[in-house]
Amino acid sequence: MSAISIVGTGGMAAAIGGLAAKAGHTVEVISRDAAKAQGLAEQFGADARTGTFGGAPAGDMVILAVPYSAVLDVVKQYGDALAGKILVDITNPVAADYTSFVTAEDSFGAQEIAKVAPADAQVVKAFNTLFSHILAAGSVEGQQLDVFLAGDDAQAKARISAFIESLGLRPLDTGPLLMARTLEHACLLSLGLMAHSVKHTDFSIGLSLPG
Repeated sequence: MSAISIVGTGGMAAAIGGLAAKAGHTVEVISRDAAKAQGLAEQFGADARTGTFGGAPAGDMVILAVPYSAVLDVVKQYGDALAGKILVDITNPVAADYTSFVTAEDSFGAQEIAKVAPADAQVVKAFNTLFSHILAAGSVEGQQLDVFLAGDDAQAKARISAFIESLGLRPLDTGPLLMARTLEHACLLSLGLMAHSVKHTDFSIGLSLPG
């Protein structure tokens, strides 16, 4: 089992941390709001702990479970404390109109995170195509949820894939970090489906293999 640190206390932090704690991983919760971090850690169980915001995370795998609007400042504030860590980017840099991005046309969220992270930190995009309440359920009628991921370091992706499998989910590697741009567009696809077709958020995007 792994030691993971989760920065954030929102719905995705609760979903990933809950599954991780259930799977036997050691979970550290970190937040600017120490009371919220403590409350979420207690929700995960006795083995979960809290960390000091801005200090070195205990886990070598750090889940960046804060909004994109905050994530770059968070990574900058941690600075060298993230050196050598695997940074799991679950964010989506979606604009207020839900049809475009706040990033420049020639960039994307995960790339912007990689720019401000320590040079030896490995950024892996994952979990960004799932709604938090769907992820928290872990599976639907016995069918595994698909977690798409992208990153440049094969070893880091293998670690994240093993972590995802331990949660009872199916990891699907989409290629190098450049593919995180496509995964961020997949978030827009979900939002478009929610607004115009499905009309709710009780669904997930996955892969079906006929035969």
